[in-house]
Amino acid sequence: MKFGVVVFPGSNCDYDTYNVIAEVAHQPVEFLWHDNEDLRGVDAVLIPGGFAYGDYLRTGAIARFSPVMQAVKLFAASGGLVLGICNGFQILTEAGLLPGALMRNAGLKYICKQVHLRVETADSPFTNQLKEGQVLEIPIGHMEGNYFCEPDELKRLQSEDRIAFRYATPKGELTPDANPNGSLGNIAGILNEGRNVLGMMPHPDRSSEWLLGSADGWGVFASMVQALGVATMG
Repeated sequence: MKFGVVVFPGSNCDYDTYNVIAEVAHQPVEFLWHDNEDLRGVDAVLIPGGFAYGDYLRTGAIARFSPVMQAVKLFAASGGLVLGICNGFQILTEAGLLPGALMRNAGLKYICKQVHLRVETADSPFTNQLKEGQVLEIPIGHMEGNYFCEPDELKRLQSEDRIAFRYATPKGELTPDANPNGSLGNIAGILNEGRNVLGMMPHPDRSSEWLLGSADGWGVFASMVQALGVATMG
């Protein structure tokens, strides 16, 4: 299996994401430059955090038109695994690969801190090594992480078990105080209809080794490795 990490002008978590795959997962990985449609035969695409194209106009608004994202759309449509982290989540919504939008945080302040997430589903290639109801400690670092979608879309996400993570207390309670950015329904991460695309605002790449204060984010990458390994064996 091989992973690809997309690099845009303004990406700043590309090396963090690359490091998890290369040094923790011990899997082949390479960078995919934004102006190239060649995904170089990867089995999973990782869109890291940062400020793609300086977040001009709107977060992810320019990145969605990049050549690499045209290839990512085709890759996702064919069932390929795509994980968007923070700015990557914003880009996936702008590109139409995930529903809804990421708006300015409630309070209009940049937030960088550890938060707790409750795993809402273990039925995905990104959460199969986690348990439903499990509470993770993972950091966030964003200004536009306030997830919003229309009521009908929210009902669809809930009925199809496509909400992957919600902001919660350390005990797993969904409270307003546990919601750092005002996201609708405390939503921190969602899946597409095919369950092969995940967008999440918290950073599993910054929490996959105990040296960083938490290794809870490793479960996301471990799940992808497991899913790809099963697919390869099959």
